[in-house]
Amino acid sequence: MPWTDPRRLVEDARKGGYAIGAFNMHNVETTEALVWAAEIAKAPVFLQIGRAIVPHMGVRKAFEMTKRVAEESDAHFVVHLDHGPWDECLEAIKLGFNSIMYDGAHLPFEDNIETTRRIVEIAHDFGIPVEAELGKIPDAGEKVNWADYYTDVGEAKRFVEETGVDYLAISVGIVHGVVPGLAPEPLAISRIEEIRQATGIPLVLHGASGIPTDEVLAARAAGVHKFNADTDLRHAFRAGLEAVFAQGDRQLEEAMAEGRKRMVSATIEKMTLYGCAGKALRQA
Repeated sequence: MPWTDPRRLVEDARKGGYAIGAFNMHNVETTEALVWAAEIAKAPVFLQIGRAIVPHMGVRKAFEMTKRVAEESDAHFVVHLDHGPWDECLEAIKLGFNSIMYDGAHLPFEDNIETTRRIVEIAHDFGIPVEAELGKIPDAGEKVNWADYYTDVGEAKRFVEETGVDYLAISVGIVHGVVPGLAPEPLAISRIEEIRQATGIPLVLHGASGIPTDEVLAARAAGVHKFNADTDLRHAFRAGLEAVFAQGDRQLEEAMAEGRKRMVSATIEKMTLYGCAGKALRQA
C-alpha cells in the first residue's frame, strides 16, 4: 500500500470530527501488531519511531524495520518521528520519513520558536509536515502545579503564526505513562477549545493512555485530531508475554506471538475510540 499523505489524513480527521491514532513500535512484533490492527480496523495509522526505540537501535535501523513491515502490509500508514531533537529531525528527513515532530518544548519560548521555524522551513522544502510541542508534560505520578504546565493560549497563537508548524501538541492535563490505581488529571477541555480557536490548526495529545472514554470523545470534539498512545499497548504486549511464561519455560517466539496478538486487539480498541476505524477507505 502506498504511503499515506499525513496532511490529508489529519485534515480528513478534522473535517470528519475524528482523530488518528499514533502509536510507537519497539521491535518487529510490535510493528506488525500496529499494521495488522490498521488492516483489520481499516484505519489509517501513524507509525511512530520514538524515544524508546531510538536508543535501542538508532533512527536508521528503526526506520528500515518499520518501512519493511509496513510496506508488506495493506495498511494506510505514515512513518513519523516522535519527539525528535534537531539532529534526528534532519536525519529523518534524509531517510525519507513523511512526518516529523521536532520537540523544542524544553527550550526557552523564543528559542523554541526559532529552532522550530527552521525545522519547518527545511521539512516543508521536502514536502514533510511538522508537529511541535508547547507546554510541559509530566511523567505519570509526578506531583505538579498544573497551572504551570498547561499550554498558554496566547503563546500557542504566536508560536503557530511564527513557526508555520502543521500540528501542535499541547499540555492540558495529560501525562507520559500510567500509574495503576492512580486516576489521571481531568483534561482541560475548555483549554483545548481555546487553543484550537486561537491557532486554527489540528491539535495533538501525547500521553493518551489511561484517559477515560468520555474525555477522549470530548477532546476530539474540542479539536484534537491525533492521539499518541503507547503505554496501554505496551502493557497489552507485556501481558501476552507474562501469560505464556507463567506456564513455565516456553519459547520466546511463542510469548512474543501472544504479546503481538493482544497488542493488535488493544490497538483496534484505540482506533475505534478515536473514530478512525473504517476511515482508511477514504485514503484509497
